[in-house]
Amino acid sequence: MNKLLLIVDPQVDFISGTLAVNGAAIAMQNLAEYIRQNDGTYMYKIVTTDWHPYNHCSFEAQGGPWPLHCVQNSIGAAIFPSLIEPLFNTKGALKVLRKGTNQKSEEYSIFNNQASAGHLQLIMKLKDVNQIDICGIAGDYCVLDTLKDGIKLYGKDKFNVLLPYCASIDGGTALNQYLMTERIKSIY
Repeated sequence: MNKLLLIVDPQVDFISGTLAVNGAAIAMQNLAEYIRQNDGTYMYKIVTTDWHPYNHCSFEAQGGPWPLHCVQNSIGAAIFPSLIEPLFNTKGALKVLRKGTNQKSEEYSIFNNQASAGHLQLIMKLKDVNQIDICGIAGDYCVLDTLKDGIKLYGKDKFNVLLPYCASIDGGTALNQYLMTERIKSIY
């Protein structure tokens, strides 16, 4: 089976920075151990990251709902340090894809960024991926939107949600409700 691990926005600002999500640090530390224990399981590891310009439309100063976060080249935009070693030192290619790069548009889902979506779709096709295990931050926003958009493209049978490695602003309510309603495979 050709499996892909899709980790949504495991960034410092969402873990200990300006938009920290409760439980995110533990979820990402546990994810690091999961990656080590599953060395060789995934032919590809994709990490998505918010990569906002300083004056992004989602920021409160620009009239958006969120505090300043994941600004391009800032410490807050960096991948959580606990994940670096296992991402690089386990089998399977690693690719970081950016989203939220346009000042005037919000991109909760990686599929909303044309360049990154194209790259991900190319990997899916060339590597004949038949399972995507998805996890990350925040379960009720970026993980959920990426999952919904991915299902539109590939069908729900391609996806498996790794719930122990998801942290949500709402404590998991929206993601769990969607999984139950749509009968999406998940690991608890």
